[in-house]
Amino acid sequence: MTIAQTVLGVLAGLGLALGFAAQMARWLRVLQREHYDPSSMRRFLARWSTPPVASATAPLRVRDRRPVTLSHVLFVVLVVAVVLRADVLAVLSAIAYGLVCPWGLSVRGRTSPLVWTRRLRTIAVLASVVALAIAAAGAWSARPWLAAVAMVWAVPLLLDVTTRLLHPFEERRAREYVERASARVREVAPRVVAITGSYGKTSTKNHLMDLLRDDGAVVASPRSFNNRAGLSRAINENLASGTRIFIAEMGTYGPGEIRALCDWCVPEMAVVTAIGPVHLERMGSLDVIDAAKFEITERASIVVVNVDDPRLARWVPRLLAQGRRVRTAGSHTPDAAVRVIEEGGRWRVVLDGEVAADVDTVAGLQATNVACAVAAALDLGVDRRDLAARLTRLHAVSNRAQVVASPSGVMVIDDTFNANPASARAAIALLTSLAVSGRRVVVTPGMVELGSLQHGENLVLAQQVLARGAELVVVGRTNAVALSAGAERRAMRVDTRDEAVAWVRSHLGPGDAVLYLNDLPDHYP
Repeated sequence: MTIAQTVLGVLAGLGLALGFAAQMARWLRVLQREHYDPSSMRRFLARWSTPPVASATAPLRVRDRRPVTLSHVLFVVLVVAVVLRADVLAVLSAIAYGLVCPWGLSVRGRTSPLVWTRRLRTIAVLASVVALAIAAAGAWSARPWLAAVAMVWAVPLLLDVTTRLLHPFEERRAREYVERASARVREVAPRVVAITGSYGKTSTKNHLMDLLRDDGAVVASPRSFNNRAGLSRAINENLASGTRIFIAEMGTYGPGEIRALCDWCVPEMAVVTAIGPVHLERMGSLDVIDAAKFEITERASIVVVNVDDPRLARWVPRLLAQGRRVRTAGSHTPDAAVRVIEEGGRWRVVLDGEVAADVDTVAGLQATNVACAVAAALDLGVDRRDLAARLTRLHAVSNRAQVVASPSGVMVIDDTFNANPASARAAIALLTSLAVSGRRVVVTPGMVELGSLQHGENLVLAQQVLARGAELVVVGRTNAVALSAGAERRAMRVDTRDEAVAWVRSHLGPGDAVLYLNDLPDHYP
């Protein structure tokens, strides 16, 4: 082997190593952001590799027509190189793919940078060892570079398999934390309130905390700590001796998860806020979501149900037949035991048909969530005579329908915490209600994880924006087709949230208003 061949071989090896490292950084970030769900590798590879599909109702705009991506081009080059036995070209295409593809999925990340946790390091090391072993074994073949080339392209598959292989190990580690948390709950023996719902659970948890705060010794799981790892951590780190009430937010991506949480964090009271198409992409159907949420009631003696939700209203006879004590809550259902009616900027709280409080509303709060929190607080000992004073202390969840005036004079609604069809309708109504004389603009990437309903729900969202006389700025291409169609192709399109903010700052001024609705992390296209 000549010196030139050796140098070229070293350079090729370094290039492939850098390409593999760049791919690992991208896809590890996706995996971590998606809570180490192995199937997320397949879903997000499809999102980044598959161009939007037009239909009769949703024609593509010019900038959304990406029938061929850079990944597709480089894959064709790779196939041609393999067939023609042009290994140098195969190596170059793999290096290019590893360093820059999928185009737009950054290595470092703007909204969700990598956090090198113990679990992430374990996955990264194992995946790298497997890739290195395969590349080394391939080096002894007739075409020594092809195995290394394949490893650069196969990073998502490699992380999928690695995560599945490590699952039993992670389960054992998780059980250790759960056993500690379970022992801690038994030792402290607080009254446990478990809250779930497709949406509204974090707001309801915070409202209940505000209503109980004056009585002291109340602890709640932190924001988004609603799965097994988060809840056990919240208990191990925050459940102090003498805690009277522990409020546990419980989420789920599938059947059995909430039941498993309730096995070791047994609720005395369950609060259910809503059933909707959130996580429908993983769950498959609303019936599956309904059944998964119902698990929270199985060990509770008291259940608070938002009967404004038709599906939850159907739970009531079933719960009563099982011997549960049910307290119904809502805003517009007349026979709800606890009603919070919003009229003329005030809340009227009606308990069993009698007005118990009449106070000014707090911006950014939804009446049904407040009603659920009030119902729970009353069963936990809050005197109805104190309700009016306690309701004035409620505050909105950060980034949930918060209204502020920017230095430029533009009224800004920050509703980027999350988005679902119900919260989107409420946010658009809030934008419409603002007393502004100029333009109203909605900036959004749309809603995700709605499965087969996602296209239709985003199309309707855009139609609602136009019907309210507002303008639409679409961020990214995840829902660009549906949103553009719903806006009758009158929507402004930008690639990133930063571009949208820059557009707002240059086009809006005093008397205008903007709603920032949802903010997808940048591992979405």
